[in-house]
Amino acid sequence: MKRPSYRRFALFTTALTGVLVALGVYTAATGAGLACSQQWPLCDGGVLPQSIPSFIEWFHRLVAMITGFAIMGVVGAAWRGDQDRRTALFATAALVLLPFQISVGAITVTLNGTIPWGYSVPTHAAHLLFALSIFTALTLTTISAMRGHYRRSAHERSRLAVGAALVLIVANFLVSRVSPLIDYGPAAQGTFALTALAAFAMLVAAAVWLPGTELARYRPGVFVAGAAMFLVTLLGRDLVVYTAEARLANGLLYLVGFAAAAVVAYAARGGSNEERPSLA
Repeated sequence: MKRPSYRRFALFTTALTGVLVALGVYTAATGAGLACSQQWPLCDGGVLPQSIPSFIEWFHRLVAMITGFAIMGVVGAAWRGDQDRRTALFATAALVLLPFQISVGAITVTLNGTIPWGYSVPTHAAHLLFALSIFTALTLTTISAMRGHYRRSAHERSRLAVGAALVLIVANFLVSRVSPLIDYGPAAQGTFALTALAAFAMLVAAAVWLPGTELARYRPGVFVAGAAMFLVTLLGRDLVVYTAEARLANGLLYLVGFAAAAVVAYAARGGSNEERPSLA
């Protein structure tokens, strides 16, 4: 049986990390985060859960463990294989952040009542920030590993990435706290996290590819859209009191992110496919 290529393994690990973040958001939204009787790594006094809420938390931990091993595999394969130093360093950055993510995650479900900030907004914020940082590092790992294996030009890839980001930003808005169309329950929150990460990944890819095209001057627009989606993701996690002012700021961030990405997408609708020297 032929082993999957490093590129596919890195892409799988990045996608699995995104799913894990969405699953973590869903778990927190259901209130299952403390369902294992505030124990970690055990659950309900043993290895296996004893209730549906405990199972949700236990399953989240199981996926987190599998993801952690996958990240270690990506790093090991990068240094031992034929990947360049840049790819290996991106992967290593994700691995360096992983223990902090695990530690903060353990704090959020075990130390409530033991220390004041156990199950609190600052801890959840740190948990999410580490998760987003790991996801970004893995996204860059995948993009770097794919260098030299693309079938499309940098211009075409950038155009498709920004176009996909636009669609995902709209989808993310529809399931967000700003949208009046849905109840922002656990399923919506999980979907929100997944679409936000997908949009962010597309914008990261476009930021890497644009310097190899005649559209390089539009790269700041991609950074603006990416920053807007990053902040939108934080606002979607109850990290601030969601007042009318916070809702307005959230809506404005969507507008800024969509407008910035739309400008780049409009500029990329035609143009030359001539390649320029690029890191990707």
